[in-house]
Amino acid sequence: MCGIVGIYCKSPAIGDELGRHLGRMLIQMGDRGPDSAGVAVYRDPAPDGSSKLSLHAPDAEVDWDDVVADLDEALGVEASRAVGRQHALVTVRADSLTAQAYVAASLPGIAVASAGSTIEIYKDAIRPSEFVERFELDAMAGTHALGHTRMATESRVTTAGSHPFSTGMDLCLVHNGSLSNHNRLRQQLRQEGMVFQTENDTEVAAGYLAWRLREGATLEEALEGCLEDLDGFYTFAVGTRDGFAVLRDPIACKPAIMAETDEWVAMASEYRALAVLPGAADARLWEPEPATVYSWGAAAVPA
Repeated sequence: MCGIVGIYCKSPAIGDELGRHLGRMLIQMGDRGPDSAGVAVYRDPAPDGSSKLSLHAPDAEVDWDDVVADLDEALGVEASRAVGRQHALVTVRADSLTAQAYVAASLPGIAVASAGSTIEIYKDAIRPSEFVERFELDAMAGTHALGHTRMATESRVTTAGSHPFSTGMDLCLVHNGSLSNHNRLRQQLRQEGMVFQTENDTEVAAGYLAWRLREGATLEEALEGCLEDLDGFYTFAVGTRDGFAVLRDPIACKPAIMAETDEWVAMASEYRALAVLPGAADARLWEPEPATVYSWGAAAVPA
């Protein structure tokens, strides 16, 4: 069933409390996805020439000091901090492709959950209410964010198999629905050089978007390509460095609702996740149309 939430901040006041708003929205979607929760938060851009890595270690006994020391020797570390027992955020003096390649080749047991200039991804196979507390979402500020609560249907209940999925620089995807051709598409994308860490169908959709963008498509073109190349039913929320976008399949059987005020734009699987936002009672509300791209931020798709 799963639950999706997303919020884009138009004012500094909302951005300063982004994590608190995101956490309250995520908890409202806990009944739709009790198996795991995850968020992608966009904030604190890395300096020019550097990149941020969100790292995940399935082994709870990982020594992050050793991992950071290794990265510092190889790439140069500008900042780092552990987030819980199995996650860490590290800013390195290297581009994201170089950094990801080094982690894959030299740090077995460590996965890159996201890489880019502003994106941070945290996820765990715990209930959403516990996730919000464990990852201290209330303390996070930023410009925009996506969240997901999962009811596992396409793969095992693991942190790696949880949303969001990031397959390109500052790009992430959360998904409610199911794709029927993801295995064949995964094989095709591997031939194009895309690398996948799980068997989750959502990671394939994220990989498809990253591939289309790499080949020169705009975000709107990449999302419209989903309508031709992805079989199944879905609501997608896509995060980029500059904002987020929403797309429903042509049948649009998976729920979604959007709201906008002068201070924020938000989407969710159900209205109750929007109702907790300030000014929600006076917001403009609408249901996204089938097969239509909606986008907000500096790279918004023209209406």
